[in-house]
Amino acid sequence: MRQTARVIGLRRTRYDREILALAIPALGTLAADPLVSLVDTAFVGRIGAVELAALAIAAAIFGVVFWAFSFLAYGTTPAVAHAVGDGDGDRASRVVAAAMTIALVAGFVALAGGQAGLRWMVESVMNASPEVAEPAVDYLRIRLFALPAVLLITAGHGVFRGFQDTRTPLVLSLGLNLINLVLDPILIFGVGLGITGAAWATLVAQWMGAVGFIVVLAVRSDELGVAVAWPTWADVKGLLVVGGDLIVRSAALIGTLTFATAVAAGIGTVDVAAHHVAMQLWVFLALVVDALAISAQALVGKYRGSGDHGVVAALSARLVGMGLYAGIGLAVVMGAGWSVFPRLFSTDAAVVSAVGGIYAFVVLMQPLNAVTFVWDGIAMGAQAFRLLAVSTVVAGATAGVLLAIVGAADWPLSAVWWAIVAMMVVRAGWLLLWHRRWAEPGLAPSSRAPAKPG
Repeated sequence: MRQTARVIGLRRTRYDREILALAIPALGTLAADPLVSLVDTAFVGRIGAVELAALAIAAAIFGVVFWAFSFLAYGTTPAVAHAVGDGDGDRASRVVAAAMTIALVAGFVALAGGQAGLRWMVESVMNASPEVAEPAVDYLRIRLFALPAVLLITAGHGVFRGFQDTRTPLVLSLGLNLINLVLDPILIFGVGLGITGAAWATLVAQWMGAVGFIVVLAVRSDELGVAVAWPTWADVKGLLVVGGDLIVRSAALIGTLTFATAVAAGIGTVDVAAHHVAMQLWVFLALVVDALAISAQALVGKYRGSGDHGVVAALSARLVGMGLYAGIGLAVVMGAGWSVFPRLFSTDAAVVSAVGGIYAFVVLMQPLNAVTFVWDGIAMGAQAFRLLAVSTVVAGATAGVLLAIVGAADWPLSAVWWAIVAMMVVRAGWLLLWHRRWAEPGLAPSSRAPAKPG
């Protein structure tokens, strides 16, 4: 029982207010971020099943680059927070400069590479049928120009979270989503651009969001103690080294989910459209729970920087307990909306029916997802990046083998989701074992990892 209490805190603690002060605004931000894709899905779904399937393929490809560079947020947050807790403003400034530089350079490199290999990715990698491939390529030709903006926004999130500020990203994310919400129906239906109208709307919205992050960071530089300067190669290399394992972790995770979409595409057009709707809901709910993971990254990073390891252990246990409660609550809400939520994203009866066949996975996985993502955040705050890389690769490989069997055996769409369940079970089990050991008295200080880029 004592070991369980050190890992899962089910009772209120004096840290709850501090956790929620970061988590509540972060919840709004994380709920707002995937709304761009959800809004696109809702509008494009009213065009037809083919266009919705094309959007599913496009979203999966775009997501590969986004998640591969998610270390710009996940690596930056604990590094900045550690520096803040240690009272080292110069180091925090170097992390900020390095993160923004990497975001801009990587964004344009990924844009060039994506444009060059676009049709090959859609037709060969994603196994899209000819009727689905054309609208998917048309959408991505435009949407890929938002990549530099997306990576700048990602780095901006990490910077502000590291400074224990989750309100600023919330305001900027809501503004970005409002722009997309207004432009989507105008360009898709009013101007008659169809699926490419959704791409243009998202492109404009995300670039305006990126500019917003840069402007606010510049205006508040004195308040935050950020010095504007060109980073040295040592600064950039330092963040890349810290984030290297996170790149592997993110690539393994999104690669598995992308493979799942490809297998669903091989089953049929209606199946991949249904899979996309269910996956959008699944990712949306996962990111909602990730608000607690963001609190973990920021607070565990800060208190490790200040050397208060007793608080680190207590905070971690309480965060996992909150995650369990949140997961149960989301499962109840999604279960109550069984007949409502799928119809928000498609008017095609066949697609809605297919979503119903896999909807139980979205509902019942919520508690498992919640504690897994919170443990993810704790490990990031502890800068246990190698652990995250290895555990996610093993989990992804497990799911990958199952997905390969599903594709070869021509099994139904539900089998694809059983593979996703297997991935999450492996990840949760691995992180639980790590946290049980890490929560032992005297072991938290030994988990300290280098956190000084440059």
